[in-house]
Amino acid sequence: MRVLFNSHIRLQRRSPIAVLVSLALLSGCASFSADGGMNDVAALTKDRTGQIAQRTSTDQERLQKDKTVRDLLSRPLTADSAVHIALINNPGLQAKLSALGIAESDLVQAGRMRNPGFSFGRLSGGGDVEIERSVTFDLIGLLTIPLRSGIEKGRFEQAKLQAAMDVVALVSETRRAFFNAVAAQQTAMFMEQARESAEAGAELALAMRKVGNWNKLDTAREQMFYADAIAQVARSRQSAVSSREHLTRTLGLLQSDNTFTLPSKLPDLPKTTMEIADLEAQAMQKRLDVQMAKRDAEATASALGLSKATRFINVIDAGYMNKSETGKSRSNGYEISIELPLFDWGSAKSARAEALYMQSVHRTTDIAVRARSEVRKSYAAYRNAYDLSAHYRDKLVPLRKQISEEMLLRYNGMLASVFELLADARLQIGAVNAAISAQRDYWIAESDLQMAINGSGVAPIAGVASSAMSTSATPAEH
Repeated sequence: MRVLFNSHIRLQRRSPIAVLVSLALLSGCASFSADGGMNDVAALTKDRTGQIAQRTSTDQERLQKDKTVRDLLSRPLTADSAVHIALINNPGLQAKLSALGIAESDLVQAGRMRNPGFSFGRLSGGGDVEIERSVTFDLIGLLTIPLRSGIEKGRFEQAKLQAAMDVVALVSETRRAFFNAVAAQQTAMFMEQARESAEAGAELALAMRKVGNWNKLDTAREQMFYADAIAQVARSRQSAVSSREHLTRTLGLLQSDNTFTLPSKLPDLPKTTMEIADLEAQAMQKRLDVQMAKRDAEATASALGLSKATRFINVIDAGYMNKSETGKSRSNGYEISIELPLFDWGSAKSARAEALYMQSVHRTTDIAVRARSEVRKSYAAYRNAYDLSAHYRDKLVPLRKQISEEMLLRYNGMLASVFELLADARLQIGAVNAAISAQRDYWIAESDLQMAINGSGVAPIAGVASSAMSTSATPAEH
């Protein structure tokens, strides 16, 4: 509905150009930042991971990125160098960081007034011509610029937190993929040694069987172990390929053959575990999904305030107009268009905003409860993984080595047969493989703990760890 009002305000004394310039000055202060929000994201991620992500936009930045990746790939990868490559080269992360530009665009747009509207009408008849012209401006949009800008600013801050959370998640995923790939490669090497040992035992059993010095049952057992060792080698190789390809995808590389070199073994365990006081309190302060939930509740509360402010008056347009008719002087004035709340009083809109706010409050509480639980669970897994790996390192592997040395002495003294020596070698390989799995699990648990404190909880890599662990059990059983 369009209504014309008479008013003592004499807009016709000011030209429409002057009015347009004044309104443009009021709404033209919104502009884009120099860094697009990346400086804040870098500060958030540096504090939580020790590294920062870079958004690649220009050709010069791409060239520099490619050079850095080549330099890092020219040396054997470490967990830190793998993370560095992923943060500058992972295309999925680059796509997520682009959301910052979208959020900042919305913020800038919220600080600008809607473009004015212009209408022109011409009527003719009986030799007379009537021309009507008007320029309209969105007054309610101008009045609510501070409110809308505040809301979009909160959403921009949320986008920064989301970008930081994506970075922390990628750091955790890269570290887990790196440790899985190294462990799988190390396991495949040991399983190849087990196959060679089984092959030697099978060949010796056949030779002794031919001369009648070995019975049929024991010969079949050696043949069975050799056949099983071949199957285990195939599984371990596939696990190594799968783990390597997962790391390749995480690094954002196009191919894995001769692209990067993994270390021959996992990093050694640290001498002591991390003793972190007040883990839950730290998570409440640093965990990014908790911070995002709080910002979401604040933004929803701001939106609720805007909804109440515009509950009855949703559209107000004001504008300059003039009218000219044949034989008459041109008349000037102004026009106001207002939406009258005859059918929709805005109660549903306000109720919806209040429900959304309560939803965000409860969601924040739920995230906080889950975060505390995940921190406690991750720390327990971290300590257990360290203790188990240290037990293999300090007890089981040294004992297995001692047994093997004694078995070798007995063999040299002709007190043990070659088959006993081969069986002991297989048991030693099984113990070492189990130690590799325990060591890998520690480093993954350490990454999960950092994610539980700083990011948004743990997202396990399905199928990688389980397949790697399956290759270490069989040799010990024989």
